[in-house]
Amino acid sequence: MGTIAFIGAGPGAADLITLRGARLLARADVVLHDALTDPALRELAPQARWIDVGKRGFCDSTGQTTINALLVRHAREVNLVVRLKGGDPSVFGRLEEELEAAAAAGLATEVVPGVTAALAAAAGSQRPLTRRGTGRSVSLTTAMTRAGELRASRTADTEVFYMAGRQLGALSRRLREAGWPEGTPTAVVSRAGWPDALHSDHTVATLAQASVLHAGRPAVVIVGCGARPVRRGHPATGKVVRAASDDANEVVAAGQDALGPRP
Repeated sequence: MGTIAFIGAGPGAADLITLRGARLLARADVVLHDALTDPALRELAPQARWIDVGKRGFCDSTGQTTINALLVRHAREVNLVVRLKGGDPSVFGRLEEELEAAAAAGLATEVVPGVTAALAAAAGSQRPLTRRGTGRSVSLTTAMTRAGELRASRTADTEVFYMAGRQLGALSRRLREAGWPEGTPTAVVSRAGWPDALHSDHTVATLAQASVLHAGRPAVVIVGCGARPVRRGHPATGKVVRAASDDANEVVAAGQDALGPRP
């Protein structure tokens, strides 16, 4: 009977994995990996059998029951199975179901934390999620329920919404219904943690402007205190698109300029 290690790969580039995670991954016999993990991580475990069990919203994906069965089957055959998850395993990573499946099969487990997308988005955009005196609480929320219903809340000074990138207009309406003022600072960060990450500034009322700019890119939405720009003498590095205008064409053009010419 082998061991199953649940490792957070981080939200983007391979070098965001922790040192502990990299060392454990290097010992793997089998790796079951998410869709959004960096392919470069394969170089850390070239001897392992890599199996794609990724889930992507609104796309074909591997069912959770199948993933559970694969974990148990391979852990009974080899010494170490790594379940490599994007971000942090404990944040919207279905960790509970997989731990329960391993426990039911009598298998040993280990969990290695990783950098979740909210933290990578805050770092890349240089927008601290907490602020002294004004931002004392942070909430991480999945915008989509299990039944596919879009929800929003106002439970913290800063709310970070995962899995809402395709429904930003609807999220804007839900935020207002939840009590967020229309002028509340809001930021969208897509592909957080990757070299081509983009972030754009909006308000709750103008959030829908980000839909085209971030189309097809995994995104998180930061609302409230943590979305407010930090006053600084020099601009932050990285690709920043300010979207205060109501003209969506200006937003799209700015995003294309930030990404550079298409091949």
